[in-house]
Amino acid sequence: MSDNANDSASTDSASTDRIDTVRLGTDGPLVGVQGLGCMGMSEFYGDTDEAAALATLGAALEAGVTLFDTADVYGSGANEEFIAPFVKAHRDEITLATKFAIERSADDEHYRGIRNDRAYIRQAVEASLRRLGTDVIDLYYMHRRDPAVPFAESVGAMAELVREGKVKHLGLSEVTGAELREAHAVHPIAALQSEWSLFSRDVERSAVPAAAELGVAFVPYSPLGRGFLTGAFQDATTELTGSDYRQFQPRFTGENAKRNADLLEPVRRIAAAHGATLGQIALAWVQQRARAHRLTVVPIPGTRKASRVLENTGATRITLGARELEWLEPIAGQVAGDRYPDMSSTSAARE
Repeated sequence: MSDNANDSASTDSASTDRIDTVRLGTDGPLVGVQGLGCMGMSEFYGDTDEAAALATLGAALEAGVTLFDTADVYGSGANEEFIAPFVKAHRDEITLATKFAIERSADDEHYRGIRNDRAYIRQAVEASLRRLGTDVIDLYYMHRRDPAVPFAESVGAMAELVREGKVKHLGLSEVTGAELREAHAVHPIAALQSEWSLFSRDVERSAVPAAAELGVAFVPYSPLGRGFLTGAFQDATTELTGSDYRQFQPRFTGENAKRNADLLEPVRRIAAAHGATLGQIALAWVQQRARAHRLTVVPIPGTRKASRVLENTGATRITLGARELEWLEPIAGQVAGDRYPDMSSTSAARE
């Protein structure tokens, strides 16, 4: 079981102090206790302002955020290219994470394939290194698992990249506890990235216990429920733009959205008591999973606004009391709708 579990400092006041640091995995890099997901700066959440997004990267680093997360599939490489100048300017200060495995097609914008074969992995890492303008990736994730490809082949190929100096540490995304153990036996895994929030707790069945046992850090993505937990919108169909993919996610539309919006009532009550935002309470809950499960937890909320970075990092300084945690406990079990229209590539579908 990991001994480097992090927990939030006990204060509710807003602050611009740098956040604490924790280590990813047993021998991984030291990073800020909260990272930044960069996906939305290029795709999926509607139109973006590049100047504002660049300012957000800088504000995050100033606040002590050092884990910056991207993937080759975000904008079909555009997100890696977008953050490349920032990476170059601050290479020694940041931990750069990117991912491979989800294949897109120029002929079909809706196509998503999954490839874990050795040849594809080598092709993918070279392309990411080129787009990112760096000679080494700090944390390289398998974005999704293709069960048809043995871990001995795919993780073995990733391990070769470590030996060759192209990659420093390995990560996995959306795998089960059994799969994590299998991969870790091939090569040490520093981090497991999967969705984990007040609305999504499937990972607690097997992935979280396995990570704690193996000393693998957990990197929750979408810890704010893709913005729904902040109260920013209540129905994606009527409130979000045509290019926002949340319109196609079952939890955020129609009757599901109405039922799920009602679940935020205890979050609102707790936020009012702390003088905090709904998003800060949702993030504080995720940060405190470290103590609850005795493992390192580094959520990567995504944002394109510098002001949101300061709000999000402020959540690391909020501690929720036992009664407040009791109020939040039932929420995930009452959520209506799946995370994705097709759950076949996620860990929940394989457990």
